[in-house]
Amino acid sequence: MDIRTIAVLGAGNGGSAAAADLTLRGYEVRLYSRSESTLRPIVERGGIMLVEAGKESFARPQLVTSNMAEAVGGAELIMITAPSSAHEGLTASLTPHLRDGQIIFLNPGHTGGCLHLASVLRERGFEGKIRSCETVTLTYICRLTEPARVEIYRRTTHLGCAAFPGKFTPELVGEIGKIYPDIIAAGNVLETGLSNINAIMHPAGMIGNAGRIEEDGGDFCFYSEGITPAIARLISAVDRERLRIVNRLGLAPLSFVEIFYQAGLTTEAARASQSVYQAIRESAPNRTIKSPATLNHRYLNEDVGYGLVPMAQIGRLVGIGTPVIDALITIASEINQAPYLTDGLTLKKMGLDGVKFKDLEALLLEGF
Repeated sequence: MDIRTIAVLGAGNGGSAAAADLTLRGYEVRLYSRSESTLRPIVERGGIMLVEAGKESFARPQLVTSNMAEAVGGAELIMITAPSSAHEGLTASLTPHLRDGQIIFLNPGHTGGCLHLASVLRERGFEGKIRSCETVTLTYICRLTEPARVEIYRRTTHLGCAAFPGKFTPELVGEIGKIYPDIIAAGNVLETGLSNINAIMHPAGMIGNAGRIEEDGGDFCFYSEGITPAIARLISAVDRERLRIVNRLGLAPLSFVEIFYQAGLTTEAARASQSVYQAIRESAPNRTIKSPATLNHRYLNEDVGYGLVPMAQIGRLVGIGTPVIDALITIASEINQAPYLTDGLTLKKMGLDGVKFKDLEALLLEGF
């Protein structure tokens, strides 16, 4: 199937970049946000200004709407680019409008995204024939530099993608790969989810810079200035725990630095060194990205609640302890006075509560 009509759900950094890029490449794009105020600058401007490699291009999506039925009706591909914390609500709103044959693409799925999607669809009584897949991270390194204006710093390369159920991975990677040629097939959605580089690095960076963020409102470059050697050591500790889970599951044991390099985010020298500090410091696409202005930000709310929490929960399922990850979850919960352990993405919300380790591989391949 050649996909031509794409509904992009979410009009933040990633959604705006996707809507503009895909429109300019000739796809029929419907851009959805439940927030009319988010869409207003795009509607008033008549589209989105895309900046890439110093070139400006103006994109006019076919439809910009806060009406879910209008957005997804007849769309061959439904791309969700919203934060993980919004997935449950979006899926609930989406369910009544789904039709057999549609593809749901989580761009990205973060950790456990497709499992959460399938679990919500089951809870809502959906019995139709749709297929879903997710990428490790967003297909674009990008930021909205002003309303209705988005800059793409780099397109993510060597980007792992898996379907749930996993038996659909080859065909979905084939179809999505026509749109994003840089994606590659991953083993399953735990391989993509456990490669969540944002969850590995953002919580440590935010907690380590908490005083600076509160005092200065994030007036520094998060990656090139905020990731000090000590914070990089903490990121490395998170990565070691993550890799123990990956090894227990028999998945490809790629380090954070290797995933970061394959995504096109750092240098060959950093890859050779396997130094987290060097890899992040030598990340050209991230070099000028500013810190969040507040600790109440997705770098904690999403990357702890929907990144570290499901990693720790999956570790528990397979019998691997995660003391450093657990500590970061606890500290982040205190900092933001947010119950990430209960409100985040738990085994129950992923549909894995009560699943035995010996049955996990078959479930990932065949589905619930």
